[in-house]
Amino acid sequence: MAIKSRFEKFSPKQLRVLNWWCENSPFKNRDVIICDGAVRSGKTLCMSISFVMWAFYRYNGMNFAVCGKTIRNVKRNIILPLMPILKELGFDCELKSSENLLLVSAGGRMNRIYFYGGKDESSASLIQGMTLAGILFDEAALMPRSFVEQALARCSVSGAKLWFNCNPENPYHWFYTEWIKKKEERNALYVHFLMSDNPSLSREVLERYEKMFSGAFYQRFILGRWVKAEGLVYPFMQFDMFPSNPTGDAEEFALSLDYGTVNPTSCGLWEKHGASWYRVDEYYFDSRRQGFQRTDEEHLREIKALLGGRKPGFVVADPSAASMITLMEKEGLPVIKADNDVMNGIRKVSSALKSGRIKICRCCKDAVREFALYSWSDSSAKDSIIKENDHAMDDIRYFASELERRENSMGLVFSAERN
Repeated sequence: MAIKSRFEKFSPKQLRVLNWWCENSPFKNRDVIICDGAVRSGKTLCMSISFVMWAFYRYNGMNFAVCGKTIRNVKRNIILPLMPILKELGFDCELKSSENLLLVSAGGRMNRIYFYGGKDESSASLIQGMTLAGILFDEAALMPRSFVEQALARCSVSGAKLWFNCNPENPYHWFYTEWIKKKEERNALYVHFLMSDNPSLSREVLERYEKMFSGAFYQRFILGRWVKAEGLVYPFMQFDMFPSNPTGDAEEFALSLDYGTVNPTSCGLWEKHGASWYRVDEYYFDSRRQGFQRTDEEHLREIKALLGGRKPGFVVADPSAASMITLMEKEGLPVIKADNDVMNGIRKVSSALKSGRIKICRCCKDAVREFALYSWSDSSAKDSIIKENDHAMDDIRYFASELERRENSMGLVFSAERN
Protein backbone atom coordinates (compact mmCIF):
# COMPACT_ATOMS: atom_id res chain seq x y z
CA MET A 1 0.00 0.00 0.00
CA ALA A 2 2.87 2.36 0.76
CA ILE A 3 3.95 2.41 -2.86
CA LYS A 4 0.77 4.27 -3.79
CA SER A 5 1.90 7.28 -1.79
CA ARG A 6 4.81 7.70 -4.16
CA PHE A 7 3.09 6.89 -7.46
CA GLU A 8 -0.43 7.83 -8.48
CA LYS A 9 -0.63 5.01 -10.99
CA PHE A 10 1.33 2.70 -13.23
CA SER A 11 0.82 2.32 -16.97
CA PRO A 12 -0.21 -1.09 -18.39
CA LYS A 13 3.37 -1.77 -19.57
CA GLN A 14 4.82 -0.85 -16.19
CA LEU A 15 2.32 -3.19 -14.50
CA ARG A 16 3.34 -5.98 -16.87
CA VAL A 17 6.96 -5.50 -15.82
CA LEU A 18 6.05 -5.34 -12.14
CA ASN A 19 4.14 -8.64 -12.04
CA TRP A 20 5.33 -10.76 -15.00
CA TRP A 21 6.88 -13.34 -12.64
CA CYS A 22 3.82 -13.68 -10.34
CA GLU A 23 1.90 -16.95 -10.13
CA ASN A 24 -1.18 -15.61 -11.94
CA SER A 25 0.85 -14.06 -14.79
CA PRO A 26 0.76 -15.64 -18.28
CA PHE A 27 4.49 -14.84 -18.53
CA LYS A 28 5.63 -16.54 -15.29
CA ASN A 29 7.51 -19.27 -17.13
CA ARG A 30 9.67 -16.85 -19.13
CA ASP A 31 13.36 -16.89 -18.23
CA VAL A 32 14.15 -13.35 -19.34
CA ILE A 33 12.55 -9.93 -19.48
CA ILE A 34 13.81 -7.27 -21.92
CA CYS A 35 12.62 -3.66 -21.77
CA ASP A 36 13.80 -1.18 -24.38
CA GLY A 37 12.58 2.07 -25.88
CA ALA A 38 12.53 5.80 -25.25
CA VAL A 39 14.27 7.74 -22.51
CA ARG A 40 12.20 8.76 -19.47
CA SER A 41 9.64 6.06 -20.26
CA GLY A 42 9.57 4.62 -16.74
CA LYS A 43 11.11 1.25 -17.55
CA THR A 44 14.11 1.47 -15.21
CA LEU A 45 12.23 2.20 -12.00
CA CYS A 46 9.46 -0.38 -12.42
CA MET A 47 12.02 -3.02 -13.45
CA SER A 48 14.15 -2.28 -10.37
CA ILE A 49 11.18 -2.63 -8.01
CA SER A 50 10.05 -5.83 -9.73
CA PHE A 51 13.55 -7.33 -9.62
CA VAL A 52 13.90 -6.87 -5.85
CA MET A 53 10.35 -8.06 -5.12
CA TRP A 54 10.86 -11.20 -7.24
CA ALA A 55 14.22 -11.89 -5.60
CA PHE A 56 12.79 -11.48 -2.09
CA TYR A 57 9.68 -13.61 -2.52
CA ARG A 58 11.46 -16.41 -4.41
CA TYR A 59 14.72 -16.69 -2.45
CA ASN A 60 16.28 -16.21 0.95
CA GLY A 61 19.97 -15.75 1.67
CA MET A 62 20.94 -15.61 -2.02
CA ASN A 63 23.24 -13.39 -4.08
CA PHE A 64 21.98 -11.16 -6.91
CA ALA A 65 23.66 -8.57 -9.12
CA VAL A 66 22.75 -5.22 -10.65
CA CYS A 67 25.07 -4.27 -13.49
CA GLY A 68 25.50 -0.93 -15.26
CA LYS A 69 28.15 0.74 -17.36
CA THR A 70 29.83 1.89 -14.13
CA ILE A 71 29.21 1.22 -10.44
CA ARG A 72 28.55 4.94 -10.02
CA ASN A 73 25.77 4.73 -12.61
CA VAL A 74 24.25 1.72 -10.82
CA LYS A 75 24.15 3.56 -7.52
CA ARG A 76 22.78 6.78 -9.02
CA ASN A 77 20.24 5.28 -11.44
CA ILE A 78 19.10 2.18 -9.53
CA ILE A 79 20.10 1.86 -5.90
CA LEU A 80 19.63 5.35 -4.46
CA PRO A 81 16.19 5.93 -6.06
CA LEU A 82 15.10 2.40 -5.09
CA MET A 83 16.01 2.39 -1.40
CA PRO A 84 13.33 4.88 -0.20
CA ILE A 85 10.66 2.91 -2.08
CA LEU A 86 11.75 -0.38 -0.53
CA LYS A 87 11.70 1.21 2.92
CA GLU A 88 8.15 2.46 2.31
CA LEU A 89 7.21 -1.11 1.42
CA GLY A 90 8.52 -2.35 4.75
CA PHE A 91 11.97 -3.62 3.78
CA ASP A 92 15.15 -2.88 5.70
CA CYS A 93 17.98 -1.72 3.44
CA GLU A 94 21.63 -1.56 4.43
CA LEU A 95 23.98 -0.05 1.86
CA LYS A 96 27.63 -1.12 2.17
CA SER A 97 29.26 1.25 -0.30
CA SER A 98 32.80 0.00 0.25
CA GLU A 99 31.67 -3.52 -0.71
CA ASN A 100 29.30 -2.38 -3.51
CA LEU A 101 26.54 -4.28 -1.75
CA LEU A 102 22.93 -3.70 -0.72
CA LEU A 103 21.38 -5.95 1.95
CA VAL A 104 17.57 -6.20 1.70
CA SER A 105 15.68 -7.86 4.52
CA ALA A 106 12.24 -8.23 6.11
CA GLY A 107 10.46 -10.79 8.28
CA GLY A 108 13.58 -12.83 8.91
CA ARG A 109 14.51 -13.08 5.21
CA MET A 110 17.51 -11.40 3.60
CA ASN A 111 19.14 -11.25 0.15
CA ARG A 112 22.37 -9.64 -1.04
CA ILE A 113 22.50 -7.44 -4.13
CA TYR A 114 25.98 -6.69 -5.51
CA PHE A 115 26.80 -3.89 -7.98
CA TYR A 116 29.09 -4.27 -10.97
CA GLY A 117 30.30 -1.94 -13.72
CA GLY A 118 30.75 -3.23 -17.26
CA LYS A 119 32.48 -0.35 -18.97
CA ASP A 120 34.95 -2.29 -21.16
CA GLU A 121 36.22 -5.76 -22.12
CA SER A 122 38.39 -6.05 -18.99
CA SER A 123 35.32 -5.74 -16.76
CA ALA A 124 34.37 -9.38 -17.38
CA SER A 125 36.95 -10.51 -14.82
CA LEU A 126 35.23 -8.53 -12.04
CA ILE A 127 32.23 -10.83 -11.81
CA GLN A 128 34.02 -14.17 -12.13
CA GLY A 129 33.56 -16.57 -9.24
CA MET A 130 30.13 -15.35 -8.14
CA THR A 131 27.08 -17.63 -7.91
CA LEU A 132 23.91 -15.67 -8.58
CA ALA A 133 20.16 -16.27 -8.60
CA GLY A 134 19.43 -13.35 -10.92
CA ILE A 135 20.93 -10.31 -12.65
CA LEU A 136 19.53 -6.96 -13.68
CA PHE A 137 21.43 -5.24 -16.52
CA ASP A 138 20.76 -1.50 -16.62
CA GLU A 139 21.72 0.12 -19.95
CA ALA A 140 22.61 -3.32 -21.32
CA ALA A 141 23.42 -2.00 -24.81
CA LEU A 142 26.25 0.13 -23.38
CA MET A 143 28.11 -2.88 -21.98
CA PRO A 144 30.53 -5.10 -23.89
CA ARG A 145 29.19 -8.49 -24.88
CA SER A 146 32.00 -10.29 -23.02
CA PHE A 147 30.96 -8.74 -19.71
CA VAL A 148 27.29 -9.60 -20.17
CA GLU A 149 28.05 -13.19 -21.16
CA GLN A 150 30.43 -13.67 -18.23
CA ALA A 151 27.74 -12.33 -15.89
CA LEU A 152 25.10 -14.62 -17.39
CA ALA A 153 27.36 -17.62 -16.72
CA ARG A 154 27.20 -16.76 -13.00
CA CYS A 155 23.40 -17.40 -12.88
CA SER A 156 23.56 -21.08 -11.96
CA VAL A 157 20.89 -21.16 -9.22
CA SER A 158 17.73 -23.09 -10.11
CA GLY A 159 14.96 -20.73 -11.24
CA ALA A 160 17.30 -17.81 -11.97
CA LYS A 161 15.93 -15.10 -14.24
CA LEU A 162 17.60 -12.39 -16.34
CA TRP A 163 16.50 -8.77 -16.50
CA PHE A 164 17.62 -6.34 -19.25
CA ASN A 165 16.76 -2.72 -19.96
CA CYS A 166 18.31 -0.36 -22.48
CA ASN A 167 17.75 2.44 -24.94
CA PRO A 168 18.13 1.60 -28.64
CA GLU A 169 21.44 1.79 -30.47
CA ASN A 170 22.52 0.74 -33.96
CA PRO A 171 20.38 -2.09 -35.46
CA TYR A 172 23.58 -4.13 -35.93
CA HIS A 173 24.32 -3.96 -32.20
CA TRP A 174 24.99 -7.39 -30.67
CA PHE A 175 22.25 -7.03 -28.03
CA TYR A 176 19.60 -6.27 -30.65
CA THR A 177 20.65 -9.11 -32.96
CA GLU A 178 21.28 -11.72 -30.24
CA TRP A 179 18.56 -10.96 -27.71
CA ILE A 180 15.74 -8.78 -29.05
CA LYS A 181 15.54 -10.39 -32.49
CA LYS A 182 15.86 -13.84 -30.88
CA LYS A 183 13.49 -13.16 -28.00
CA GLU A 184 11.32 -16.20 -28.67
CA GLU A 185 14.17 -18.71 -28.67
CA ARG A 186 15.58 -16.97 -25.59
CA ASN A 187 12.18 -17.49 -23.88
CA ALA A 188 12.09 -13.75 -23.18
CA LEU A 189 9.24 -11.37 -22.45
CA TYR A 190 9.87 -8.25 -24.57
CA VAL A 191 8.27 -4.93 -23.56
CA HIS A 192 8.85 -1.86 -25.75
CA PHE A 193 8.39 1.50 -24.00
CA LEU A 194 7.58 5.01 -25.21
CA MET A 195 7.58 8.16 -23.10
CA SER A 196 3.78 8.02 -23.13
CA ASP A 197 4.08 4.81 -21.08
CA ASN A 198 5.33 6.87 -18.13
CA PRO A 199 2.22 8.47 -16.54
CA SER A 200 4.34 10.67 -14.28
CA LEU A 201 5.54 12.85 -17.19
CA SER A 202 3.64 16.07 -17.85
CA ARG A 203 3.00 17.40 -21.35
CA GLU A 204 5.57 20.13 -20.69
CA VAL A 205 8.26 17.58 -19.82
CA LEU A 206 7.41 15.45 -22.87
CA GLU A 207 7.76 18.47 -25.16
CA ARG A 208 11.05 19.49 -23.55
CA TYR A 209 12.59 16.06 -24.12
CA GLU A 210 11.38 15.94 -27.72
CA LYS A 211 13.29 19.18 -28.38
CA MET A 212 16.55 17.85 -26.94
CA PHE A 213 17.40 15.43 -29.75
CA SER A 214 17.49 15.24 -33.52
CA GLY A 215 18.43 12.75 -36.25
CA ALA A 216 19.33 9.25 -35.06
CA PHE A 217 19.22 10.32 -31.42
CA TYR A 218 15.61 11.48 -31.84
CA GLN A 219 14.70 8.19 -33.54
CA ARG A 220 16.32 6.20 -30.74
CA PHE A 221 15.68 8.14 -27.55
CA ILE A 222 12.26 9.62 -28.34
CA LEU A 223 10.70 7.14 -30.78
CA GLY A 224 12.54 4.15 -29.30
CA ARG A 225 13.78 2.74 -32.62
CA TRP A 226 16.95 0.78 -33.38
CA VAL A 227 18.14 2.82 -36.37
CA LYS A 228 21.45 3.49 -38.10
CA ALA A 229 22.98 6.94 -37.76
CA GLU A 230 23.19 8.67 -41.16
CA GLY A 231 23.99 12.09 -42.62
CA LEU A 232 25.24 15.04 -40.58
CA VAL A 233 25.88 14.42 -36.90
CA TYR A 234 24.33 17.76 -35.89
CA PRO A 235 21.81 18.54 -38.66
CA PHE A 236 20.05 21.18 -36.54
CA MET A 237 23.11 23.45 -36.44
CA GLN A 238 21.98 26.05 -38.96
CA PHE A 239 23.05 29.72 -39.10
CA ASP A 240 20.67 30.89 -36.37
CA MET A 241 22.26 28.43 -33.94
CA PHE A 242 25.54 30.38 -34.01
CA PRO A 243 25.08 33.58 -31.97
CA SER A 244 27.25 36.66 -31.79
CA ASN A 245 29.60 36.94 -28.83
CA PRO A 246 27.82 37.73 -25.55
CA THR A 247 28.17 41.12 -23.92
CA GLY A 248 29.04 41.83 -20.30
CA ASP A 249 31.56 40.25 -17.97
CA ALA A 250 31.93 36.50 -17.94
CA GLU A 251 31.44 34.58 -14.71
CA GLU A 252 34.06 31.97 -15.55
CA PHE A 253 36.48 30.93 -18.32
CA ALA A 254 37.56 27.52 -19.61
CA LEU A 255 39.48 25.91 -22.46
CA SER A 256 38.89 22.71 -24.44
CA LEU A 257 41.74 21.19 -26.45
CA ASP A 258 42.03 18.55 -29.16
CA TYR A 259 45.71 18.03 -29.93
CA GLY A 260 47.35 16.92 -33.16
CA THR A 261 50.81 16.86 -34.70
CA VAL A 262 50.07 15.94 -38.30
CA ASN A 263 46.32 16.36 -37.69
CA PRO A 264 44.95 19.78 -36.70
CA THR A 265 45.05 21.13 -33.16
CA SER A 266 41.85 22.84 -32.03
CA CYS A 267 41.39 24.83 -28.84
CA GLY A 268 38.18 26.60 -27.81
CA LEU A 269 37.89 29.49 -25.35
CA TRP A 270 34.68 29.35 -23.31
CA GLU A 271 32.92 32.01 -21.26
CA LYS A 272 30.09 31.38 -18.81
CA HIS A 273 27.20 33.85 -18.94
CA GLY A 274 24.22 32.90 -16.80
CA ALA A 275 23.11 29.34 -17.53
CA SER A 276 25.09 29.11 -20.80
CA TRP A 277 28.70 28.53 -21.79
CA TYR A 278 29.74 30.33 -25.01
CA ARG A 279 32.66 29.24 -27.20
CA VAL A 280 33.76 32.80 -27.90
CA ASP A 281 37.07 32.24 -29.71
CA GLU A 282 39.33 29.49 -30.99
CA TYR A 283 42.85 28.54 -31.94
CA TYR A 284 42.88 26.12 -34.88
CA PHE A 285 46.12 25.06 -36.53
CA ASP A 286 46.22 22.66 -39.49
CA SER A 287 49.81 21.78 -40.39
CA ARG A 288 48.76 20.44 -43.81
CA ARG A 289 46.95 23.66 -44.65
CA GLN A 290 49.76 25.84 -43.31
CA GLY A 291 52.60 23.75 -44.78
CA PHE A 292 54.58 23.44 -41.55
CA GLN A 293 54.30 21.96 -38.06
CA ARG A 294 54.40 23.61 -34.64
CA THR A 295 56.06 22.34 -31.48
CA ASP A 296 54.20 21.94 -28.18
CA GLU A 297 55.83 25.16 -26.97
CA GLU A 298 54.58 27.03 -30.04
CA HIS A 299 51.05 25.64 -29.55
CA LEU A 300 51.13 26.71 -25.89
CA ARG A 301 52.23 30.21 -26.88
CA GLU A 302 49.18 30.53 -29.15
CA ILE A 303 46.86 29.09 -26.49
CA LYS A 304 48.13 31.63 -23.97
CA ALA A 305 47.53 34.36 -26.54
CA LEU A 306 43.97 33.03 -26.93
CA LEU A 307 43.49 33.36 -23.17
CA GLY A 308 44.73 36.94 -23.27
CA GLY A 309 45.56 36.99 -19.58
CA ARG A 310 42.31 35.31 -18.48
CA LYS A 311 42.54 32.58 -15.85
CA PRO A 312 40.55 29.48 -16.81
CA GLY A 313 38.69 27.56 -14.13
CA PHE A 314 39.60 24.37 -15.96
CA VAL A 315 41.20 23.12 -19.18
CA VAL A 316 39.75 19.89 -20.56
CA ALA A 317 42.25 18.27 -22.90
CA ASP A 318 42.64 15.36 -25.30
CA PRO A 319 43.69 12.49 -22.98
CA SER A 320 46.25 11.26 -25.53
CA ALA A 321 48.13 14.59 -25.54
CA ALA A 322 50.51 13.58 -22.75
CA SER A 323 53.38 15.94 -23.62
CA MET A 324 51.06 18.90 -24.13
CA ILE A 325 49.24 18.23 -20.86
CA THR A 326 52.56 18.10 -18.99
CA LEU A 327 53.64 21.40 -20.54
CA MET A 328 50.35 23.13 -19.66
CA GLU A 329 50.51 21.84 -16.09
CA LYS A 330 54.01 23.31 -15.74
CA GLU A 331 52.51 26.64 -16.76
CA GLY A 332 49.99 26.33 -13.93
CA LEU A 333 46.94 25.57 -16.08
CA PRO A 334 44.33 23.34 -14.31
CA VAL A 335 44.20 20.50 -16.85
CA ILE A 336 41.64 17.68 -16.80
CA LYS A 337 41.95 14.67 -19.10
CA ALA A 338 38.80 14.48 -21.21
CA ASP A 339 36.31 11.64 -21.40
CA ASN A 340 36.91 10.29 -24.91
CA ASP A 341 33.73 8.20 -25.31
CA VAL A 342 32.77 9.40 -28.81
CA MET A 343 29.17 8.20 -29.10
CA ASN A 344 28.15 9.21 -25.61
CA GLY A 345 30.00 12.51 -26.04
CA ILE A 346 28.10 13.30 -29.24
CA ARG A 347 24.82 12.69 -27.40
CA LYS A 348 25.93 15.11 -24.68
CA VAL A 349 26.91 17.77 -27.22
CA SER A 350 23.58 17.42 -29.02
CA SER A 351 21.65 17.75 -25.77
CA ALA A 352 23.73 20.71 -24.55
CA LEU A 353 23.40 22.58 -27.85
CA LYS A 354 19.66 22.07 -28.14
CA SER A 355 19.06 23.07 -24.51
CA GLY A 356 21.26 26.16 -24.86
CA ARG A 357 23.68 25.10 -22.14
CA ILE A 358 26.52 25.50 -24.65
CA LYS A 359 26.57 27.91 -27.60
CA ILE A 360 29.08 28.24 -30.43
CA CYS A 361 29.69 31.84 -31.47
CA ARG A 362 29.84 32.51 -35.21
CA CYS A 363 33.33 34.02 -34.91
CA CYS A 364 34.64 30.45 -34.36
CA LYS A 365 34.96 29.91 -38.09
CA ASP A 366 36.61 26.49 -38.08
CA ALA A 367 34.04 25.13 -35.61
CA VAL A 368 31.21 26.49 -37.77
CA ARG A 369 32.83 24.94 -40.85
CA GLU A 370 33.16 21.53 -39.19
CA PHE A 371 29.53 21.52 -38.02
CA ALA A 372 28.52 21.72 -41.68
CA LEU A 373 30.74 18.73 -42.60
CA TYR A 374 30.84 16.43 -39.56
CA SER A 375 29.09 13.24 -40.71
CA TRP A 376 28.31 9.64 -39.86
CA SER A 377 30.15 7.00 -41.88
CA ASP A 378 28.10 4.74 -44.17
CA SER A 379 30.92 2.20 -44.49
CA SER A 380 30.48 0.50 -41.13
CA ALA A 381 27.78 -1.64 -39.55
CA LYS A 382 28.49 0.18 -36.29
CA ASP A 383 27.97 3.85 -35.49
CA SER A 384 31.15 5.60 -36.57
CA ILE A 385 32.28 9.04 -37.66
CA ILE A 386 34.12 10.03 -40.82
CA LYS A 387 37.52 10.96 -39.42
CA GLU A 388 37.75 14.29 -41.19
CA ASN A 389 36.65 17.74 -40.10
CA ASP A 390 36.33 16.49 -36.53
CA HIS A 391 38.92 18.39 -34.48
CA ALA A 392 36.85 21.34 -33.26
CA MET A 393 34.07 18.77 -32.90
CA ASP A 394 36.30 16.77 -30.58
CA ASP A 395 37.28 19.71 -28.37
CA ILE A 396 33.59 20.69 -28.09
CA ARG A 397 32.73 17.07 -27.24
CA TYR A 398 35.36 17.05 -24.48
CA PHE A 399 33.90 20.24 -23.06
CA ALA A 400 30.28 19.01 -23.11
CA SER A 401 31.25 15.75 -21.38
CA GLU A 402 33.18 17.59 -18.67
CA LEU A 403 30.33 20.06 -18.22
CA GLU A 404 27.82 17.24 -17.68
CA ARG A 405 30.17 15.53 -15.24
CA ARG A 406 30.41 18.74 -13.20
CA GLU A 407 26.67 19.26 -13.25
CA ASN A 408 26.07 15.68 -12.11
CA SER A 409 28.58 16.02 -9.27
CA MET A 410 26.67 19.07 -8.03
CA GLY A 411 23.33 17.29 -8.36
CA LEU A 412 22.28 19.53 -11.25
CA VAL A 413 21.40 17.00 -13.95
CA PHE A 414 20.15 18.94 -16.95
CA SER A 415 20.82 16.32 -19.60
CA ALA A 416 18.53 13.51 -20.66
CA GLU A 417 19.02 10.44 -18.48
CA ARG A 418 18.92 7.10 -20.27
CA ASN A 419 16.03 5.57 -18.31
